[in-house]
Amino acid sequence: MNQLDLKGRKAVVTGGAAGIGWAIAQRLAASGARVSLWDRDERALAQCAEKLSGGAHAAPVDVSDEAQVARALGETLAAFGRVDILVCSAGITGPNTTTWEYPVADWKQVLDINLTGTFLCNRAVAAHMRANDYGRIVNIASIAGKEGNPNASAYSASKAGVVSLTKSLGKELAKSGIRVNCVTPAAVKTGMFSQMTQAHIDFMLSKIPMGRFGEVNEIAAMVAWLCTEECSFSTAAVFDLSGGRAVY
Repeated sequence: MNQLDLKGRKAVVTGGAAGIGWAIAQRLAASGARVSLWDRDERALAQCAEKLSGGAHAAPVDVSDEAQVARALGETLAAFGRVDILVCSAGITGPNTTTWEYPVADWKQVLDINLTGTFLCNRAVAAHMRANDYGRIVNIASIAGKEGNPNASAYSASKAGVVSLTKSLGKELAKSGIRVNCVTPAAVKTGMFSQMTQAHIDFMLSKIPMGRFGEVNEIAAMVAWLCTEECSFSTAAVFDLSGGRAVY
């Protein structure tokens, strides 16, 4: 593992108690950052915070709830004093079914967590970062947001929204010391696979030229660099992590 310089930095990772978020939190901590894990799974949150090096902080939060996001940020600031890094990884896949059969309640839940949750966290933390004129925000989108996966309309739409949100916020903050970027992974085998049908999993694998799924540590490596001071001229950008699947 390459050693990146995040010494003294204070980071928030949403969805930090599982999957990609947990891998990112570990990579940031290994590079010297203190990490606040935000997640709605309180049991997993407590377990992960115990394992993380560097004096981890934990805040139970449903990112789709504005009041809970504000509370979690307040608790993190009380513990750390500031937030230099925000990684938004909290998300769900929703059911795999055609658009005309997609349950409206599930559509709303996927959009609330994946897109509105990312917006609320970006909105809250960006306001704090502006006061310090420094920050790195990385949003976890998906190749599905670029291409639109069949039988995953809500997930695809939510991740397309994350891409556009990233571009908007990045441009708004481009003349500041804050950089806002996102990554678009192809399928990465995590606990989220339990939310998908086997047919959908097989479809995703068939689209990856490398012939394998991504690994959480591969996502964490790119995200960690995007959180460093060295990422100074990239903002409002989309970084591909798709094993060759992406065509633009």
